[in-house]
Amino acid sequence: MTSSAFSEDPRADFAALLPSTRRALHHRVAVAQSEGRAPSVVAAVVRDGEVVWEGSATSVDGHGPDGDVQYRIGSITKTFTAVLVMRLRDEGLLDLGDAVEKHLPDAADMGIGHVTVRQLLAHTGGLAAETPGEWWERTPGTQRPELGDVLGEEPYRHSVGRRYHYSNPGYTVLGSLVEKLRGAPWAEVLQREVLEPLGLTRTATQPQAPAAGGWAVHPWADVMMPEQVEDLGLMAPAGQLWSTTRDLARFAAFLAQGDDRVLSAESVREMRAPAAPPEDGDWEGGYGLGVQLWGRDGRTLAGHSGSLPGFMACLMVSVKDGLAAIALTNCTSGPPVGSLTADLVRIVADAEPGFPEPWKPLPEADERVLELAGPWYWGTSGYGLRVRADEIELAPLQGVGRSARFRAEEDGTWTGLNGYYAGETLRAVRRPDGTVSHLDLGSFVFTREAYEAGAPVPGGVHPEGWQGLKL
Repeated sequence: MTSSAFSEDPRADFAALLPSTRRALHHRVAVAQSEGRAPSVVAAVVRDGEVVWEGSATSVDGHGPDGDVQYRIGSITKTFTAVLVMRLRDEGLLDLGDAVEKHLPDAADMGIGHVTVRQLLAHTGGLAAETPGEWWERTPGTQRPELGDVLGEEPYRHSVGRRYHYSNPGYTVLGSLVEKLRGAPWAEVLQREVLEPLGLTRTATQPQAPAAGGWAVHPWADVMMPEQVEDLGLMAPAGQLWSTTRDLARFAAFLAQGDDRVLSAESVREMRAPAAPPEDGDWEGGYGLGVQLWGRDGRTLAGHSGSLPGFMACLMVSVKDGLAAIALTNCTSGPPVGSLTADLVRIVADAEPGFPEPWKPLPEADERVLELAGPWYWGTSGYGLRVRADEIELAPLQGVGRSARFRAEEDGTWTGLNGYYAGETLRAVRRPDGTVSHLDLGSFVFTREAYEAGAPVPGGVHPEGWQGLKL
């Protein structure tokens, strides 16, 4: 083997999908369009932030839509609205724990003053799923000119903070909150702070050619009827947007990686973290902050689905796989776009799994950190502490236990990043001579030996030490 062959990077041609993978993706979209009786389906797959596949299936011979054709994306709009709210939080203009009335004083008169911003983002505010009166998706927004018209006289369906209950009016309240704190219409703020920085030139509140028309397909006959398109008015932050698979591919990359021009990676990670429990009986789903969560095929997917009369849409991101998929269709009911989108991710992840980053040694060794590496014991349970490039990891030596990763802090402590110890502080407690006595993790003491004599184990260590069975 030559040195040049040995040094080849197997990821060099990773951008190009194999023909067999591309065929499987096209086949899955074709099945969705045919069995779902959809006028058209357009889809895309993103890997490591780049579109690696686009495809469509259509009822019009020789005229399939591409990634530049707009479709209405419904409630995927909510994720865009949530991004605007998180920007306000990151700028210090609000706290997610703030009661809405702190920023929208009229909310108190409407009976929702004590609902928090976080609860609205996570759909745990107890508000109704829909507006009072006629269905808002099929009526003009002029029927609901004020926020009170959106909420009605009885805005609640559940106790505040008690359970997850999806609420479209809740996101109208968040849109109004954005407008109040920015002093500009929601659409203008969205354009300036999200769409322009991310280069989403084909995402808009109104359709811009080329755009697909929305259709209702007869449930018992192969005929169609055009669906009407309404301007949602105040409800726009809950579902107004039109977009394309190419624009949503860029947005998917943002949801996976962040973009400091809009939101940091840490903030989008916070959006993807579970903030609301799944509904009763749905243990494969959940909700973050403006982000839906799914458990499919052994992986966690984050994103959002959406629908409005004439359209269905879905965007899913698998951060672990470095993959995302988008599926859009122009019919009121038809192919299950959620299943389709998850399948697109699965097909690529299973057929062409991503290459891990190559292992590399640390650029320098910190002796005070290296001193922590190796086995530790919590009681009689063995744990191993490993030093990684930018964090440490504590995990059981065998069986199932509380694993966690920790981030270094400037004061020499470590903060838990996941699992049971998320947010908890790990300290290396040192003796007067500077050597490590034990680890303190949220009051749990880890020692180098199980029940080490003289160690500060809570409750002490039996003076007779270890012993056999005495008959």
